[in-house]
Amino acid sequence: MDTRHALDRLVQLFKEEMTDNLAGIYLHGSLAMGCFNPAESDIDLLVVAYEKLSVETNKRIAKRLLALHDELPNRRGIELSIILKSCLSDFVYPTPFEFHYSDYHREKYRADENYICGGFEDADLAAHFTVTYHRGVALYGKPVREAFAPVGRQYYLDSILSDIESAPHNIVHSPVYYTLNLCRVLFFLQEGAVASKKEGGEWGSLNLPLQYRDTVRMALNEYAGNPSAAKPEAEALTDFAQYMMNAIGRLAEHEC
Repeated sequence: MDTRHALDRLVQLFKEEMTDNLAGIYLHGSLAMGCFNPAESDIDLLVVAYEKLSVETNKRIAKRLLALHDELPNRRGIELSIILKSCLSDFVYPTPFEFHYSDYHREKYRADENYICGGFEDADLAAHFTVTYHRGVALYGKPVREAFAPVGRQYYLDSILSDIESAPHNIVHSPVYYTLNLCRVLFFLQEGAVASKKEGGEWGSLNLPLQYRDTVRMALNEYAGNPSAAKPEAEALTDFAQYMMNAIGRLAEHEC
């Protein structure tokens, strides 16, 4: 199944399950920003509902997403949140969500038919809303700029900062993710760009001190599916993360 067919199937799924309660479906993330890699990327969606979904509807959606997974063109599958339309017009941070599905939760849904991830708040949604507003694609419903309002800069910044706070400890275990995310956070703070991980890495490979550029280029190559034979050593990754966190911290202080 190619990505266009996968998106059509997902839209049809939500139209059938949510019927008149479906307000919109919006694509964000790497597929919307032109840097989708089937080996590394999720298909990222925000699904907007007028009213809360019943438990049974959430269960049916989870079951159908599980059935669809093995046909998808990407290994990691889908990451999506269902949020209420009221959250778009009356933004709350952290933002509540009704239902969430992702690679992390997939096996939990598979193991327990009563499992539902929902009814909580998620700081990440501020970043997802921002990326959708600036770079997203409407698959169903109103155009993006009619459905979404700009999220306050302070909320977007807090959201992306929370995503990298563990980078010095975890970059060794997830070097591509943290290397490119650190770059795009610094890119935003220095130039105001709402960027993809790939765009953040490309900026970092040209603008960071010379001693860190090879680390970024190796992450970019691996993200693109062309891993380098040489791998950065753990000490180099930790040093890079600490440098980036210090640079980000200095700029973030001026935002407060």
